[in-house]
Amino acid sequence: MSITAKLKTILTMGVGVTKGFTELDVADDPIAFFGKWFEDARSSGMLHPEAMAVATATKDGTPSSRMMLLKGFGPDGFLFYTNYGSRKASELDENPRASLTFYWAVLERQVRIEGRVTRQTTDESRAYFRTRPRGSQIGAWASEQSSPLASRDELIARVKEYEAKFANHEVPLPPFWGGYRLTPRRMEFWQGRLNRLHDRLVYRRQESGWEVTRVAP
Repeated sequence: MSITAKLKTILTMGVGVTKGFTELDVADDPIAFFGKWFEDARSSGMLHPEAMAVATATKDGTPSSRMMLLKGFGPDGFLFYTNYGSRKASELDENPRASLTFYWAVLERQVRIEGRVTRQTTDESRAYFRTRPRGSQIGAWASEQSSPLASRDELIARVKEYEAKFANHEVPLPPFWGGYRLTPRRMEFWQGRLNRLHDRLVYRRQESGWEVTRVAP
């Protein structure tokens, strides 16, 4: 991390912890608000500011969560990609709702996002897949995500198989791999404060727009 980035991190954290949210900080659009915080996290120099916990649940409510990387966001929602044969994908087929949690410890900030999840179109997934490093593209074909492996050698053999198969041309999008978009219905912004008297703002989507409420820590 550069000296400039370190100084910015210290300043950003100091302002948040000592001043928290003023009423002027409360934005009408929580996704734009998220964008500002995300840029602060990126500028701080921390490793993987895009890392997030993705929580899903089965039809009967049994939860599971895992760390993933955010691959894009905007007015339509938040994007992530996976194998459609994975546990998370199976749970999303049964129960198309999920939550995302970002925690940027150095900034004493947390964002929680809840909403419905839909698959992206094949064209959208293909466009993203083409931006991935070739090794990651091969890995997507080789890994039958969440399926049992006899040994790591079995996985490496599959990698070599697909490296040979696609040796002389572009790696195509696997038919079992693609993106999801979470459309938020609720977003919560948490700013750490002294004495654990943290600031929390909750946004809930209404027909007329977003309703924002300050809640106790």
